[in-house]
Parts: sequence; C-alpha cells; structure tokens
Amino acid sequence: MEFKMKDGGFTTDLPYGELHISGDEAYGFRPYQLLVSSVAVCSGGVLRKIFAKQRIDIEDITIQTDVVRNSEAADRVEKIMVHFIIKGAGLKEEKVRKAIELTRKNCSMVQSVIPSIEVEETFELK
Repeated sequence: MEFKMKDGGFTTDLPYGELHISGDEAYGFRPYQLLVSSVAVCSGGVLRKIFAKQRIDIEDITIQTDVVRNSEAADRVEKIMVHFIIKGAGLKEEKVRKAIELTRKNCSMVQSVIPSIEVEETFELK
C-alpha cells in the first residue's frame, strides 16, 4: 500500500475505494478506529465461517466494541473489548462459546495484536 499526504492526513487507493486516514476525524478515519475495526471485523468474519462450517444457522451478528487507551503513553491502545450479539433460532451457548474460542485462535488481526493489546471477547444470544 502507498499513502499520500493530503490536508490533515493521508490517503490510499485500495481495490474497494479510497481510504482517508487522519488523527482528526474531520479529515478521515482515525488510526485507532481502523485498528479496532480490523480486530472486530476479522473476528466477525472468522466467526461467521466457523458457524457455516459447523452448520450453526444464524440470522445476524452485530459487533460492539469498546477501547481502553492509555493517555500517559501516547494514547496507546491497551485493550479492545469485542462483544458479539448473535441472532438465531436454537443457538446453544456452549457451542457459541467454543466457536468464539476458535475465532480468537484463527483471526489474524487478533493474533497480530496479542499480547501487546489485550483482546476480550464476549457474546449474547438473541
């Protein structure tokens, strides 16, 4: 990837489109937002594939995130909390728990940031 300077930040062209990145939300996505998005959406995609392989029928997955940053260390991301809200009929809590454990082991973004950043996954069934 190549990043080019622009007013207030940088931009890059990707196959899906142009991505604007900046420390100021007025000019683009903030780097920590992209980091958290990468962890959350990678996890969601892996979880979705695991459900499909295990023939667990789901209707929807919503992912909520929260972040702990350390203002005394350059606003370093210290922890990312990823909460899955999984909707489907007849979902069994233990099977979903095991699927989320597999997700953690197989998500390249989670594996890339741990142990530097704590990643905590939780879920609820609807």
